Amino acid sequence: MSEKFIKTDPSALDGNLFSRIGDDWMLISAAAPDGGAPNTMTASWGCMGILWNKPVCIGFIRPQRFTFPLACAADRLTFSFLPEQYRAALRYCGTHSGREGDKFAAAGLTPLFRNGAPFPAEASLIVVGRKLYEDDLKEDCFLDPSIFAHYKEKDYHRFFICEIEEVLVPAE
Repeated sequence: MSEKFIKTDPSALDGNLFSRIGDDWMLISAAAPDGGAPNTMTASWGCMGILWNKPVCIGFIRPQRFTFPLACAADRLTFSFLPEQYRAALRYCGTHSGREGDKFAAAGLTPLFRNGAPFPAEASLIVVGRKLYEDDLKEDCFLDPSIFAHYKEKDYHRFFICEIEEVLVPAE
């Protein structure tokens, strides 16, 4: 691991996670296990908590996203939070596809790796997650019809439940 980051306990996550995920946004990053190029995408939907007596992070990815097949093939994903000065990079990663080229480079971010999972060196907080479970949201399971407004194309997210293996913060 880069000496730029140190491990901290998941229970030490500070701040309002609702704001961090929903307002500040995060990057979900993955790389194919065969050593292919890493990719990242902006996400403003996600969860952190306890499931199966483990600290977990849950990410949601639509099937048309370039990150989707990488996340499906990978053993680990990262969920990274960037300082506000990287808002333009977050916007770029949310509006451009990895099919167009190296999204890390185009967004001005430097990929580092932990246990095969990429994350941006510029992050202020990285959650490294080992996948435990994945499944697709299913149309017939929605109980509130207002949710369908998020799925005009019926492109239901797949969710990835990951055990939080490490939480990394910059070394000071």
